[in-house]
Amino acid sequence: MKNIKYKITLIAATLFFILACGSKDQTKVNDKSSDSTAEEKVVLTSTQFKNAGIVLAKSINQNINQKIKANGKLDVPPQNLVSISAPYGGFLKTTSLLQGMHVHNGEVIAQMEHPDYIQLQQDYLENKSTLTYLKNELDRQQELAKEEVNSKKTLQKAKTDFEVMQARVNGLRAKLELIHIDVVKLEKGTIQKAVALTSPINGYVTKVNVNIGAFVTANTVLFEIVDTEHLHAEISVFEKDIHNIKIGQKVAFTLANENQERFAKVHLIGREISEDRTVRVHCHLNKEDKDLLPGMYLTAYIDVRSNTSNTLSNNAFVDFEGKSYVFLLSKKLNDSYTFTRVEVEKLGEENGFTAFTSNIDLSNKDVVTEGAYKLLSAMLGGEE
Repeated sequence: MKNIKYKITLIAATLFFILACGSKDQTKVNDKSSDSTAEEKVVLTSTQFKNAGIVLAKSINQNINQKIKANGKLDVPPQNLVSISAPYGGFLKTTSLLQGMHVHNGEVIAQMEHPDYIQLQQDYLENKSTLTYLKNELDRQQELAKEEVNSKKTLQKAKTDFEVMQARVNGLRAKLELIHIDVVKLEKGTIQKAVALTSPINGYVTKVNVNIGAFVTANTVLFEIVDTEHLHAEISVFEKDIHNIKIGQKVAFTLANENQERFAKVHLIGREISEDRTVRVHCHLNKEDKDLLPGMYLTAYIDVRSNTSNTLSNNAFVDFEGKSYVFLLSKKLNDSYTFTRVEVEKLGEENGFTAFTSNIDLSNKDVVTEGAYKLLSAMLGGEE
Protein backbone atom coordinates (compact mmCIF):
# COMPACT_ATOMS: atom_id res chain seq x y z
CA MET A 1 0.00 0.00 0.00
CA LYS A 2 2.85 2.31 0.84
CA ASN A 3 4.49 1.48 -2.50
CA ILE A 4 1.33 2.46 -4.37
CA LYS A 5 1.11 5.82 -2.57
CA TYR A 6 4.79 6.42 -3.28
CA LYS A 7 4.37 5.78 -7.00
CA ILE A 8 1.33 8.09 -7.23
CA THR A 9 3.25 10.88 -5.49
CA LEU A 10 6.23 10.43 -7.86
CA ILE A 11 4.04 10.57 -10.99
CA ALA A 12 2.29 13.73 -9.75
CA ALA A 13 5.62 15.41 -9.06
CA THR A 14 6.89 14.51 -12.52
CA LEU A 15 3.78 15.89 -14.23
CA PHE A 16 4.06 19.10 -12.22
CA PHE A 17 7.72 19.52 -13.30
CA ILE A 18 6.90 18.94 -17.00
CA LEU A 19 4.00 21.41 -16.91
CA ALA A 20 6.13 23.97 -15.13
CA CYS A 21 8.91 23.70 -17.74
CA GLY A 22 6.39 23.92 -20.60
CA SER A 23 4.87 27.05 -19.09
CA LYS A 24 8.33 28.61 -18.76
CA ASP A 25 9.23 27.85 -22.40
CA GLN A 26 5.92 29.24 -23.58
CA THR A 27 6.56 32.43 -21.66
CA LYS A 28 9.89 32.83 -23.43
CA VAL A 29 8.25 32.46 -26.89
CA ASN A 30 5.63 35.01 -26.01
CA ASP A 31 8.27 37.41 -24.76
CA LYS A 32 10.26 37.02 -27.98
CA SER A 33 7.16 37.61 -30.06
CA SER A 34 6.37 40.67 -28.00
CA ASP A 35 9.90 42.03 -28.51
CA SER A 36 9.66 41.51 -32.30
CA THR A 37 6.41 43.47 -32.44
CA ALA A 38 7.86 46.19 -30.24
CA GLU A 39 10.59 46.83 -32.82
CA GLU A 40 7.92 48.30 -35.17
CA LYS A 41 6.20 50.37 -32.48
CA VAL A 42 6.88 53.57 -30.63
CA VAL A 43 4.95 54.88 -27.59
CA LEU A 44 4.60 58.56 -26.71
CA THR A 45 3.07 60.28 -23.73
CA SER A 46 0.55 63.03 -24.38
CA THR A 47 3.24 65.60 -23.57
CA GLN A 48 5.68 64.03 -26.04
CA PHE A 49 2.88 63.81 -28.61
CA LYS A 50 2.21 67.52 -28.27
CA ASN A 51 5.87 68.58 -28.25
CA ALA A 52 6.66 66.50 -31.34
CA GLY A 53 3.98 68.34 -33.32
CA ILE A 54 2.30 65.13 -34.39
CA VAL A 55 -0.62 65.61 -36.80
CA LEU A 56 -3.00 62.79 -37.66
CA ALA A 57 -5.15 62.38 -40.75
CA LYS A 58 -7.03 59.68 -42.63
CA SER A 59 -6.12 58.57 -46.15
CA ILE A 60 -8.08 60.11 -49.04
CA ASN A 61 -9.32 58.15 -52.02
CA GLN A 62 -8.48 60.25 -55.10
CA ASN A 63 -7.21 60.11 -58.67
CA ILE A 64 -3.39 60.20 -58.88
CA ASN A 65 -1.21 59.71 -61.94
CA GLN A 66 1.25 56.88 -61.48
CA LYS A 67 4.73 57.90 -62.60
CA ILE A 68 7.86 56.01 -63.59
CA LYS A 69 11.18 57.66 -62.86
CA ALA A 70 13.93 57.41 -65.47
CA ASN A 71 17.24 59.08 -66.30
CA GLY A 72 18.51 60.20 -69.66
CA LYS A 73 19.96 63.09 -71.65
CA LEU A 74 19.12 65.50 -74.43
CA ASP A 75 20.13 64.40 -77.90
CA VAL A 76 19.61 65.25 -81.57
CA PRO A 77 18.71 63.04 -84.57
CA PRO A 78 21.68 61.74 -86.60
CA GLN A 79 20.86 64.11 -89.47
CA ASN A 80 21.20 67.08 -87.10
CA LEU A 81 24.75 66.27 -85.99
CA VAL A 82 27.37 66.58 -88.75
CA SER A 83 31.08 65.79 -88.72
CA ILE A 84 33.02 67.76 -91.36
CA SER A 85 35.99 66.08 -93.03
CA ALA A 86 38.01 66.80 -96.17
CA PRO A 87 37.29 64.34 -99.03
CA TYR A 88 41.02 64.26 -99.77
CA GLY A 89 44.01 64.91 -97.55
CA GLY A 90 45.50 68.40 -97.57
CA PHE A 91 46.56 71.46 -95.61
CA LEU A 92 44.06 73.72 -93.87
CA LYS A 93 44.54 77.12 -95.50
CA THR A 94 41.86 79.24 -93.79
CA THR A 95 39.03 78.97 -91.27
CA SER A 96 37.37 81.38 -88.85
CA LEU A 97 35.28 78.87 -86.91
CA LEU A 98 35.11 78.90 -83.13
CA GLN A 99 33.05 76.76 -80.80
CA GLY A 100 29.58 78.21 -80.35
CA MET A 101 29.51 80.05 -83.70
CA HIS A 102 26.37 79.74 -85.81
CA VAL A 103 26.75 78.72 -89.47
CA HIS A 104 24.27 78.45 -92.33
CA ASN A 105 23.68 75.69 -94.84
CA GLY A 106 26.10 76.12 -97.76
CA GLU A 107 28.34 78.62 -95.95
CA VAL A 108 32.09 78.25 -96.60
CA ILE A 109 33.67 77.27 -93.28
CA ALA A 110 37.24 76.42 -94.38
CA GLN A 111 39.61 76.19 -97.35
CA MET A 112 42.03 73.37 -98.10
CA GLU A 113 45.00 73.26 -100.45
CA HIS A 114 47.32 70.57 -101.77
CA PRO A 115 49.21 69.87 -105.04
CA ASP A 116 46.96 66.84 -105.56
CA TYR A 117 43.97 69.16 -106.02
CA ILE A 118 45.79 70.92 -108.87
CA GLN A 119 46.87 67.59 -110.37
CA LEU A 120 43.26 66.36 -110.32
CA GLN A 121 42.13 69.39 -112.31
CA GLN A 122 45.00 68.97 -114.75
CA ASP A 123 44.11 65.29 -115.29
CA TYR A 124 40.54 66.27 -116.00
CA LEU A 125 41.48 68.83 -118.66
CA GLU A 126 43.91 66.44 -120.35
CA ASN A 127 41.45 63.56 -120.43
CA LYS A 128 38.64 65.87 -121.55
CA SER A 129 40.78 66.93 -124.50
CA THR A 130 41.58 63.29 -125.32
CA LEU A 131 37.89 62.48 -125.12
CA THR A 132 37.14 65.11 -127.76
CA TYR A 133 39.77 63.57 -130.04
CA LEU A 134 38.40 60.05 -129.55
CA LYS A 135 34.86 61.24 -130.25
CA ASN A 136 35.96 62.69 -133.57
CA GLU A 137 37.84 59.52 -134.37
CA LEU A 138 34.76 57.39 -133.60
CA ASP A 139 32.61 59.56 -135.85
CA ARG A 140 35.17 59.19 -138.67
CA GLN A 141 35.33 55.43 -138.33
CA GLN A 142 31.52 55.21 -138.38
CA GLU A 143 31.43 57.15 -141.68
CA LEU A 144 34.06 54.85 -143.18
CA ALA A 145 32.13 51.82 -141.98
CA LYS A 146 29.06 53.01 -143.89
CA GLU A 147 31.15 53.04 -147.07
CA GLU A 148 32.70 49.68 -146.07
CA VAL A 149 36.18 51.14 -146.28
CA ASN A 150 37.43 50.08 -142.83
CA SER A 151 37.10 46.85 -140.91
CA LYS A 152 34.65 46.17 -138.06
CA LYS A 153 37.61 45.61 -135.73
CA THR A 154 38.87 49.16 -136.31
CA LEU A 155 35.42 50.59 -135.60
CA GLN A 156 35.05 48.51 -132.47
CA LYS A 157 38.43 49.68 -131.12
CA ALA A 158 37.54 53.33 -131.74
CA LYS A 159 34.26 52.85 -129.92
CA THR A 160 35.95 51.11 -126.96
CA ASP A 161 38.63 53.79 -126.63
CA PHE A 162 35.98 56.50 -126.60
CA GLU A 163 33.81 54.79 -123.96
CA VAL A 164 36.80 54.10 -121.66
CA MET A 165 37.91 57.73 -121.84
CA GLN A 166 34.34 58.95 -121.31
CA ALA A 167 34.08 56.89 -118.12
CA ARG A 168 37.42 58.31 -116.92
CA VAL A 169 36.33 61.89 -117.57
CA ASN A 170 32.99 61.35 -115.81
CA GLY A 171 34.81 59.93 -112.79
CA LEU A 172 37.19 62.88 -112.62
CA ARG A 173 34.27 65.30 -112.91
CA ALA A 174 32.54 63.60 -109.96
CA LYS A 175 35.71 63.89 -107.85
CA LEU A 176 36.01 67.59 -108.69
CA GLU A 177 32.38 68.21 -107.72
CA LEU A 178 33.03 66.37 -104.44
CA ILE A 179 35.58 69.02 -103.47
CA HIS A 180 33.39 71.84 -104.80
CA ILE A 181 35.46 72.77 -107.86
CA ASP A 182 33.45 74.53 -110.56
CA VAL A 183 33.90 72.32 -113.65
CA VAL A 184 32.48 74.97 -115.99
CA LYS A 185 35.14 77.48 -114.93
CA LEU A 186 37.79 74.78 -115.09
CA GLU A 187 36.93 73.93 -118.71
CA LYS A 188 37.43 77.63 -119.48
CA GLY A 189 40.97 77.39 -118.12
CA THR A 190 40.58 78.51 -114.47
CA ILE A 191 42.44 76.15 -112.11
CA GLN A 192 41.69 76.54 -108.39
CA LYS A 193 44.62 76.33 -105.99
CA ALA A 194 42.37 75.83 -102.93
CA VAL A 195 39.08 74.02 -102.39
CA ALA A 196 36.25 75.08 -100.08
CA LEU A 197 34.54 73.11 -97.32
CA THR A 198 30.90 74.12 -96.72
CA SER A 199 28.38 73.45 -93.96
CA PRO A 200 25.61 71.03 -95.00
CA ILE A 201 23.19 72.26 -92.29
CA ASN A 202 22.22 75.28 -90.22
CA GLY A 203 23.60 74.91 -86.74
CA TYR A 204 26.22 75.67 -84.11
CA VAL A 205 29.87 74.66 -84.12
CA THR A 206 30.52 72.27 -81.23
CA LYS A 207 34.06 71.08 -82.05
CA VAL A 208 37.10 72.56 -83.82
CA ASN A 209 39.79 69.89 -84.04
CA VAL A 210 42.36 71.53 -86.34
CA ASN A 211 44.42 74.68 -86.78
CA ILE A 212 45.53 76.61 -89.86
CA GLY A 213 48.50 75.01 -91.62
CA ALA A 214 47.89 71.53 -90.24
CA PHE A 215 47.88 68.58 -92.61
CA VAL A 216 44.78 66.43 -92.31
CA THR A 217 43.88 63.11 -93.90
CA ALA A 218 40.58 62.16 -95.44
CA ASN A 219 39.33 60.45 -92.24
CA THR A 220 40.17 63.36 -89.92
CA VAL A 221 37.14 65.11 -88.39
CA LEU A 222 37.86 68.84 -88.68
CA PHE A 223 34.64 70.27 -87.24
CA GLU A 224 31.35 69.17 -85.72
CA ILE A 225 28.14 71.13 -86.25
CA VAL A 226 24.84 70.49 -84.50
CA ASP A 227 21.36 71.74 -85.30
CA THR A 228 19.60 72.22 -81.96
CA GLU A 229 16.16 72.96 -83.37
CA HIS A 230 15.08 69.33 -83.04
CA LEU A 231 16.41 68.31 -79.65
CA HIS A 232 14.73 65.32 -78.03
CA ALA A 233 14.94 63.55 -74.69
CA GLU A 234 16.53 60.11 -74.84
CA ILE A 235 15.70 58.30 -71.59
CA SER A 236 16.44 54.82 -70.26
CA VAL A 237 13.55 52.88 -68.73
CA PHE A 238 14.16 49.69 -66.74
CA GLU A 239 13.01 46.41 -68.23
CA LYS A 240 10.47 45.83 -65.44
CA ASP A 241 8.66 49.11 -66.26
CA ILE A 242 8.80 49.13 -70.06
CA HIS A 243 5.46 47.31 -70.44
CA ASN A 244 3.76 50.37 -68.90
CA ILE A 245 5.23 52.81 -71.45
CA LYS A 246 2.98 53.80 -74.37
CA ILE A 247 3.44 56.22 -77.25
CA GLY A 248 1.90 59.61 -76.49
CA GLN A 249 2.34 59.47 -72.70
CA LYS A 250 3.24 62.72 -70.97
CA VAL A 251 6.80 63.13 -69.69
CA ALA A 252 7.94 65.78 -67.20
CA PHE A 253 11.69 66.27 -66.81
CA THR A 254 14.22 68.52 -65.12
CA LEU A 255 17.82 69.12 -66.10
CA ALA A 256 20.73 68.68 -63.71
CA ASN A 257 21.16 71.65 -61.35
CA GLU A 258 17.86 73.14 -62.54
CA ASN A 259 14.44 73.27 -60.89
CA GLN A 260 12.44 74.31 -63.96
CA GLU A 261 10.11 71.53 -65.11
CA ARG A 262 9.88 70.88 -68.85
CA PHE A 263 7.53 68.59 -70.76
CA ALA A 264 7.70 66.09 -73.59
CA LYS A 265 5.77 63.15 -75.04
CA VAL A 266 6.82 59.57 -75.72
CA HIS A 267 7.42 59.30 -79.47
CA LEU A 268 9.30 56.02 -79.98
CA ILE A 269 10.02 52.99 -77.78
CA GLY A 270 13.18 50.97 -78.37
CA ARG A 271 13.08 47.30 -79.21
CA GLU A 272 16.34 46.26 -77.59
CA ILE A 273 17.34 45.70 -73.97
CA SER A 274 20.83 47.01 -73.16
CA GLU A 275 23.37 45.37 -70.86
CA ASP A 276 22.11 47.40 -67.88
CA ARG A 277 18.58 45.98 -68.50
CA THR A 278 17.10 49.25 -69.77
CA VAL A 279 15.25 50.21 -72.93
CA ARG A 280 15.75 53.51 -74.79
CA VAL A 281 12.65 55.71 -75.05
CA HIS A 282 12.65 58.63 -77.51
CA CYS A 283 10.60 61.67 -76.43
CA HIS A 284 9.77 64.85 -78.36
CA LEU A 285 9.88 68.14 -76.46
CA ASN A 286 6.64 70.13 -76.28
CA LYS A 287 8.55 73.40 -76.71
CA GLU A 288 11.84 74.09 -78.47
CA ASP A 289 14.48 75.92 -76.43
CA LYS A 290 17.61 77.23 -78.17
CA ASP A 291 19.43 77.46 -74.85
CA LEU A 292 19.40 73.68 -74.43
CA LEU A 293 22.39 71.67 -75.62
CA PRO A 294 22.82 68.02 -76.64
CA GLY A 295 24.30 65.86 -73.89
CA MET A 296 22.58 67.61 -70.96
CA TYR A 297 21.56 65.03 -68.33
CA LEU A 298 17.98 64.92 -67.10
CA THR A 299 15.63 63.18 -64.70
CA ALA A 300 12.24 62.27 -66.17
CA TYR A 301 8.89 61.18 -64.75
CA ILE A 302 6.55 59.37 -67.17
CA ASP A 303 2.79 59.41 -66.52
CA VAL A 304 1.87 55.79 -67.19
CA ARG A 305 -1.68 55.57 -65.85
CA SER A 306 -4.31 57.40 -63.82
CA ASN A 307 -5.91 55.40 -61.00
CA THR A 308 -8.13 56.08 -58.00
CA SER A 309 -6.01 55.13 -55.00
CA ASN A 310 -5.55 55.74 -51.29
CA THR A 311 -3.43 58.85 -50.84
CA LEU A 312 -1.74 60.67 -47.99
CA SER A 313 0.18 63.90 -47.71
CA ASN A 314 3.77 63.60 -48.91
CA ASN A 315 4.97 64.35 -45.36
CA ALA A 316 3.35 61.14 -44.08
CA PHE A 317 6.01 58.98 -45.75
CA VAL A 318 9.48 58.22 -44.41
CA ASP A 319 12.19 56.43 -46.37
CA PHE A 320 14.58 54.15 -44.53
CA GLU A 321 17.01 51.52 -45.87
CA GLY A 322 15.45 51.55 -49.32
CA LYS A 323 11.86 51.14 -48.12
CA SER A 324 8.94 53.51 -47.50
CA TYR A 325 6.86 53.61 -44.32
CA VAL A 326 4.00 55.44 -42.61
CA PHE A 327 3.13 55.49 -38.91
CA LEU A 328 -0.33 54.27 -37.87
CA LEU A 329 -1.93 55.25 -34.56
CA SER A 330 -2.62 51.71 -33.41
CA LYS A 331 -3.64 52.43 -29.79
CA LYS A 332 -4.58 55.41 -27.66
CA LEU A 333 -4.92 54.65 -23.96
CA ASN A 334 -5.29 57.37 -21.35
CA ASP A 335 -2.01 59.29 -21.45
CA SER A 336 -0.16 57.25 -24.09
CA TYR A 337 -0.16 56.99 -27.87
CA THR A 338 1.13 53.85 -29.59
CA PHE A 339 2.27 54.14 -33.21
CA THR A 340 3.04 51.22 -35.51
CA ARG A 341 5.40 51.52 -38.46
CA VAL A 342 3.75 50.13 -41.62
CA GLU A 343 5.64 49.43 -44.84
CA VAL A 344 3.99 50.85 -47.99
CA GLU A 345 4.68 51.04 -51.72
CA LYS A 346 4.47 54.44 -53.37
CA LEU A 347 2.55 54.51 -56.65
CA GLY A 348 2.71 58.13 -57.70
CA GLU A 349 2.82 61.72 -56.51
CA GLU A 350 0.74 64.73 -57.53
CA ASN A 351 -0.26 68.05 -55.96
CA GLY A 352 1.38 67.25 -52.61
CA PHE A 353 -0.25 63.80 -52.25
CA THR A 354 1.22 60.35 -52.79
CA ALA A 355 -0.75 57.27 -53.79
CA PHE A 356 0.26 54.04 -52.03
CA THR A 357 -0.58 50.41 -51.38
CA SER A 358 0.00 48.36 -48.24
CA ASN A 359 -0.60 44.89 -46.90
CA ILE A 360 -2.57 46.53 -44.09
CA ASP A 361 -5.83 48.30 -44.85
CA LEU A 362 -5.29 51.89 -43.71
CA SER A 363 -8.67 53.20 -44.83
CA ASN A 364 -10.41 55.34 -42.19
CA LYS A 365 -7.47 54.97 -39.83
CA ASP A 366 -5.42 57.72 -38.24
CA VAL A 367 -1.99 58.06 -39.85
CA VAL A 368 0.76 60.51 -38.94
CA THR A 369 1.04 63.24 -41.58
CA GLU A 370 3.36 65.58 -39.64
CA GLY A 371 6.25 64.44 -37.44
CA ALA A 372 6.77 61.01 -39.03
CA TYR A 373 10.56 61.36 -39.11
CA LYS A 374 10.56 62.25 -35.41
CA LEU A 375 8.77 59.00 -34.70
CA LEU A 376 11.29 57.12 -36.85
CA SER A 377 14.12 58.71 -34.85
CA ALA A 378 12.47 57.76 -31.55
CA MET A 379 11.86 54.21 -32.72
CA LEU A 380 15.51 53.84 -33.73
CA GLY A 381 16.67 54.99 -30.29
CA GLY A 382 17.04 58.73 -30.83
CA GLU A 383 16.58 61.03 -27.85
CA GLU A 384 13.90 63.00 -29.66
